[in-house]
Amino acid sequence: MADLEALLADFTAECDDLDRLIADLDPAEWQRDTPAAGWTIAHQIGHLTWTDRVAVLAATDAPAFDAVVQAALPKALTFVDEAAEEEAKTPAPELLAAWRRDRLALVEALRTVPAGTKLPWFGPPMSAASMVTARLMETWAHGQDVADALGVTREPTDRLKNVAHLGVRTRNFAYMTHGRAAPAEEFRIELTAPGGDIWSWGPIDAPQRITGPAMDFCLAVTQRRHLDDLALRVTGADAIEWLGLAQAFAGPPGAGRTAGQFD
Repeated sequence: MADLEALLADFTAECDDLDRLIADLDPAEWQRDTPAAGWTIAHQIGHLTWTDRVAVLAATDAPAFDAVVQAALPKALTFVDEAAEEEAKTPAPELLAAWRRDRLALVEALRTVPAGTKLPWFGPPMSAASMVTARLMETWAHGQDVADALGVTREPTDRLKNVAHLGVRTRNFAYMTHGRAAPAEEFRIELTAPGGDIWSWGPIDAPQRITGPAMDFCLAVTQRRHLDDLALRVTGADAIEWLGLAQAFAGPPGAGRTAGQFD
């Protein structure tokens, strides 16, 4: 079973790393465009704030969370952008304070979820461990957008294993969002961790294989870099197809990034 406290610590550390990137920015800098079309740094932090806040409701107030879902249903393709746009209107100091408050509230809320409880969400219900893993992944991915906007290169950490694991686990979901049937056989994933260890998933003799830096795999499955710009070795037509579809995040297919965008 996943160690919830370890995951909460990783989530907190990921939030703290992003916080250090933006804490001393002039408010005008929050209006910098990020690689996500139409999203500034304020939109990125606004999205994280809103989602953490809604995740708290999922963990503590199911009727209130259901009301959020019902309000979102008529605008399933736009409600994420609309929420980010609304949050981005908040003055930068207040938005930063809100994100800090809501992410701490989420940690405390998930810590008290009884073992075995499934929390409601916009997709399938999930455990507290799955919820915090998803929030960590989003914090890392949107943090990458912020880092790119600021021209900052982030040092990869072993927290990437959480993102990579979610990327592997969501393989079939990625096919479903594109209306395609996922391959029946598992793939072999072998990733080099920042410290040099090998993280692996799937049968060791699987013909469909992906190997390379963990950072690059995480950039691929969160659609933060185009596959052509990554040092991944992909063997097999199915594995190649999957990395063209992969998305560790919920919702409709993302637009991804174009080849050479960050040259």
